[in-house]
Amino acid sequence: MRNHYWLFFSLFLVACATQKASKTALTPPVFEKRTLDTLVVEPTDDEPDVERPESATDDIPITLPAYSPSYKRTNDLLHTKLDVRFNWEKEEAIGKASLKFKPLFYPVSSLTLDAKGFELKKVALQTASGEQSLKYTYDSSHLVINLGKTYTRTEEYTINIDYIARPKSTGGSSAITSNQGLFFINPRKEDGDKPQQIWTQGETEWNSRWFPTIDEPNERSTEEIYITVDKKFVTLSNGLLTSSTNNPDGTRTDYWKMDQAHPPYLFMLAV
Repeated sequence: MRNHYWLFFSLFLVACATQKASKTALTPPVFEKRTLDTLVVEPTDDEPDVERPESATDDIPITLPAYSPSYKRTNDLLHTKLDVRFNWEKEEAIGKASLKFKPLFYPVSSLTLDAKGFELKKVALQTASGEQSLKYTYDSSHLVINLGKTYTRTEEYTINIDYIARPKSTGGSSAITSNQGLFFINPRKEDGDKPQQIWTQGETEWNSRWFPTIDEPNERSTEEIYITVDKKFVTLSNGLLTSSTNNPDGTRTDYWKMDQAHPPYLFMLAV
């Protein structure tokens, strides 16, 4: 019994000591404040002297390069579904686009898409019972669609567009010499030594020459694309080749699907 008493008393002392140490550890630290001497930084002999004009003063404003902000997003492009085929003779892409959106934050009642050089056949809202035609304006570069109602950031909506795209170059840059977006190679088989090809180069905002989108680098969406070509051709696009279907007219439709969201300029296809 005596041993039990001393064991209990020892544990009590240890607990008190631990509690005291814990209270001591929680005591806020004491900071010391000092005022240091002024630090003067001067150029070394290795740095070249910068000549200032005699009329220069310290209040001369510094000229900064023009500020280039990122695209101001209002609608969030969630998913892009494309169905494309080609008129090689006329160098046209004949497409159907189904684009899913929701407002990024604030309510919206309109949508602006990049669509360069299109002939528009249909612009409609996908509904539970079918489609509803929408009013729009188009200046050959930007398609402004009146959505017919106001959507909040919790509401999704899908726009269906049938179109014909006629990609052409209007310039380029020193890095990418053409802004055509989609290129036909030997489309009319005039050069017997060169294979027929179609390929795209969308960087940085030129994929909107062959499908409607928000063609900005800070936009993101998943995608699926159906590419219909003659059976002799092989296709390539983003993601996985999910299926290939032979059609009665001698063509084949390849279905490519990409589940990882990416900028519109990274959409690609090759035939």
